[in-house]
Amino acid sequence: MSLTRDAVRDAVERGGDEQMQLLRKHHEDAYPESRPTPGDVCRGEAERLNALGLGDAPGFSLAVTRVERVGNEVRLTHVFEYGPQRARLVTEPFTNYG
Repeated sequence: MSLTRDAVRDAVERGGDEQMQLLRKHHEDAYPESRPTPGDVCRGEAERLNALGLGDAPGFSLAVTRVERVGNEVRLTHVFEYGPQRARLVTEPFTNYG
């Protein structure tokens, strides 16, 4: 099953309240300029991860998404779990939501 905006948002929230607050602040601190909303970022990440084949990869599940502020951007790193032993795969950090 492909990843959705809500699945990525849930993964961000599993990382703790601070993670979602970082996404909100990234959007709000730009006022009056426009930056992507947290929902836009989550939707974009779902589409990007699906394009990489991670959304439909058998045995993989999105465990948690970590958010960092890097200057005027946000950096997202995803942790996937695989198989019955729940081995963890950490994606390369992605920054492209300025």
